[in-house]
Amino acid sequence: MTITQLQYVLAVAEYKNFTLAAEKCFVTQPTLSMQIQKIEEELDIQIFDRSKKPIQLTEIGQKIVTQAKNIVNEADRIQDIVDLQKGFIGGEFRLGIIPTVMPTLLPMFLNNFIKKYPKVKLIIEELNTSEIITKLKNGHLDAAIAATPLQEEKIKEIVLYYEPFMVYVPENHAKFSKSELEVDDLNVDEILLLQDGHCFRDGILNLCKRNAQSHENKFQIESGSFETLIKLANEGLGITLLPYLHTLDLKESDSQKLKHFTEPKPAREISLIFPKNELKIHIIEALRQTISGVLRGAIAFQNVEIISPLHKK
Repeated sequence: MTITQLQYVLAVAEYKNFTLAAEKCFVTQPTLSMQIQKIEEELDIQIFDRSKKPIQLTEIGQKIVTQAKNIVNEADRIQDIVDLQKGFIGGEFRLGIIPTVMPTLLPMFLNNFIKKYPKVKLIIEELNTSEIITKLKNGHLDAAIAATPLQEEKIKEIVLYYEPFMVYVPENHAKFSKSELEVDDLNVDEILLLQDGHCFRDGILNLCKRNAQSHENKFQIESGSFETLIKLANEGLGITLLPYLHTLDLKESDSQKLKHFTEPKPAREISLIFPKNELKIHIIEALRQTISGVLRGAIAFQNVEIISPLHKK
């Protein structure tokens, strides 16, 4: 059997369809089917149960796919070893970034990175956390930037920075006169939230669940952007919470409505995450150094309490 044949097996296992798997592998469907059949004949077993729709792995097929992932990863590592030996940092690198980090962090480091490492072809996708985890596990991303900890056994996390939650309070609100807010000052029923699926939303809900004022999580409005939440707050529809880096770009009139929490400040942990097999680790490290360099001085909060991004019922 060959590495290519194993890659075909993994594609069919993922997409559960020979035609779609062939398209993703850039070969014809007959070619892919023939190569998989050769492996099955060589091993004298059936990897796939073709009688089911969609196609399913057989019991022995599940074990073979697990081993095939290890073999393909180790084969990819050979190129990593060669690149490291030559000091070469280049090639295609697929990076996922969560939506509440992308608009603020990406402009801070992207230009520096592509100038310093012109041979790296960055392919960047804006994805929510669940999509990132799935794509990392399936080998469709090399790394990602997300809120952590995620408690994923096969994913490694390197902390980039801690980003406090800021409270945006309109002038007509009862809490506007306070210079700093306690978590107990929050009433979850008046907080304007991002739409479901954003880990920043889940962090706010986790923060507010410790608050005795929280009731039945009845929210007036949910939006897909911080800008909309700010406008709604300015209309007197509630308050909202923002990540610290996002507040740096607010106009002066809106900046005056921001309130810090008292210490330890509730914050989210933003990390560079990647599979534990550490493929392309030289590019991952280059990315980490670049981001750390541009953030130095821009965000330096130490006395913080990390709020989990994981959804809690």
